[in-house]
Amino acid sequence: MYFSLITPIPDHVREAIHQRLQGPYADHQWLWNWFPADRGTPRDFLFRRYEHEGQLRYYVVSHRPPMAQRQDAWQVQTRDYAPQLKEGTRLHFELRANPTVRHGHSGQSKRHDVVMNAKKKLLVPHRLARWQDRPDPDDSTLQDVIQSACTQWLQRRSERLGFALNPDTVVVQAYATHQERQHHKDRNLQFSTADFTGELTVTNVQDFHQALMTGIGSAKAFGCGLLLVRRSSSLETETP
Repeated sequence: MYFSLITPIPDHVREAIHQRLQGPYADHQWLWNWFPADRGTPRDFLFRRYEHEGQLRYYVVSHRPPMAQRQDAWQVQTRDYAPQLKEGTRLHFELRANPTVRHGHSGQSKRHDVVMNAKKKLLVPHRLARWQDRPDPDDSTLQDVIQSACTQWLQRRSERLGFALNPDTVVVQAYATHQERQHHKDRNLQFSTADFTGELTVTNVQDFHQALMTGIGSAKAFGCGLLLVRRSSSLETETP
């Protein structure tokens, strides 16, 4: 496996940022250019778009190394990705995920956003259809619902993913819904994202390694699922 950091070439930052003004799926298509393959080859990489104080970069974990040469206003740095972990290792983590829950009707199952699902459950006792019509708007704020629903979503998955979540350390931010135009269909695709930070403890090395390599949750083509971790006692990245 390989870990790559794709960043603007220093003298072309504004040009690079201007090139990446489209949505998440456009990022996914653009990243394919770094991993040329035969037609029909399945996606074999995870990515996370990271923006902070005007800085834009992409973290990528892949089965194949990306092309080494520059593309447009961008450059890539790549290294082998083989994290050395053991049970009991405590790590700080970051994750952008698409938190969903499945509901089945008539033998079919569909994904539903966990925050919207939680809001609907809270409205049932009041027989209301809209969140803003609650009798006591301060009783449960939207951020409370986001924090609780998303943390529970991740905690439910933690055991099979090889880690124990410390829920008291988890912070959920930047919850947002997105719409992506599906060019081959007559409708838009809507999905949500939430950014998690917190601490976890490795409980099963093999399962946790699989989570690092294959990601968590759905919407991976839209930049979700890549788990970034580092030692809790150090600011130095252990496994980016």
